[in-house]
Amino acid sequence: MPREVVSIHLGQAGCQIGTSCWELYCAEHGITYDGLMPSDTTKGQETDAFNTFFSETSAGQHVPRAVFFDLEPSVVQEVKNGKFRKLFHPDYMLTGKEDAANNYARGHFTVGREYLEDAIERIRKIVEQCSSIQGFLLFNSLGGGTGSGFGSLLLERFASDYKKKSKLDFCIYPAPQVSTSVVEPYNTVLSTHSMMDYCDVTFLVDNEAIYDICKQKLGIERPTYVNLNRLIAQVLSSITASLRFEGDLNVDLNEFQTNLVPYPRIHFPLVSYSPIINSKRAAHEAMTVNELTSSVFDPGSVMIKCDPRQGKYMACTMLYRGDVIPKDTTAAIANIKTKQQIQFVDWSPTGFKVGINKRPPSVVPGGDLALVKRALCMLAATTAVGETWNRVNHNFDLMFAKRAFVHWYVGEGMEESEFKESRDDLAALENDYEVAGKDTDELEEMSDGDEVVEDDDSD
Repeated sequence: MPREVVSIHLGQAGCQIGTSCWELYCAEHGITYDGLMPSDTTKGQETDAFNTFFSETSAGQHVPRAVFFDLEPSVVQEVKNGKFRKLFHPDYMLTGKEDAANNYARGHFTVGREYLEDAIERIRKIVEQCSSIQGFLLFNSLGGGTGSGFGSLLLERFASDYKKKSKLDFCIYPAPQVSTSVVEPYNTVLSTHSMMDYCDVTFLVDNEAIYDICKQKLGIERPTYVNLNRLIAQVLSSITASLRFEGDLNVDLNEFQTNLVPYPRIHFPLVSYSPIINSKRAAHEAMTVNELTSSVFDPGSVMIKCDPRQGKYMACTMLYRGDVIPKDTTAAIANIKTKQQIQFVDWSPTGFKVGINKRPPSVVPGGDLALVKRALCMLAATTAVGETWNRVNHNFDLMFAKRAFVHWYVGEGMEESEFKESRDDLAALENDYEVAGKDTDELEEMSDGDEVVEDDDSD
């Protein structure tokens, strides 16, 4: 019985990642860009594997279970008129008339709110066509206006409408050096605060880290957004492979939460993928399970700018796919542990969850990546992510101290106190990561110290 997943692509970043993801899903399931599945491709594979992500019409058309929404029409219009024009259902491609102007408040309070009911209604129609919906995948960027403002508005509604369903968010996070908008720190802090309680797992990737991977590992001199998005699509394909294809150790959406979220607030795992090689080099690489396993721990494979060696791991989900047997994965993970390349917190000694899927990774025809027999995607809860929050909070403080650009938000019906409230929440998040990384005995010492202070007060 299929467990369907509905994808929701918000804002320019979400819609552009969406096209790359669906391009890859079509390649994996043998579906043409017209939504048709030639009969020869179904031989030798589970014929209903596509049902998780596609619904089939009586005319034999395969329609993605996806909603595209942007307050500004040009990006969605591009998808409608591009090579996917026959694939997506036109009713589920929504646009506004004016954009959110990189302003969280416009996406959340004024312009975005007008379209909320319409978007909820379209999503409800897709959900009603599912026999047993498993959850939602949300794609957005935290720095923009629609992705951050409308994204948090939508998740707020989901909390009441689809309370028990998994909600996984795939976010483009502001990069340290490369910025598409000056007010990214404001939008990120405000949207993270408002999404905190409504999202189960949020995977963070940033353009700068993926840009560097494209340059160094694929040898692309000047990567475009298409290059970056195709890499992100590979990660998403690995995360969702076990929902779509048979495997020895399959992982469903709920298991990501169970295995990657030690505390409800610490739900921001980092993402790492291997092998990322171009076709010229592929023939010279062995890529054993052992090599793959050690390469995902390399800082150069991590898709967000932070150094995992500086933090401690709380949990790792290793999603192998292709020609992999359980014995090899056990040996590879044991090897990582004995070398002590990585440090786990003392309260989570085992720390590894393994998924193995028999289906090897596919690539988009004419893409940058080489076709390989096996691949590994690692999702890791680590305290190193605290450093990325520290960075965005620092940038927020520098601007907010001068009240720079705040009037644009207040003019859209937001109150200045919301800035302070959001910033306090993220300071608490930074602290949560810090505490999670401390050893148990350190925490006991700290709490003993607190008790002594209380005794002094009572005297």
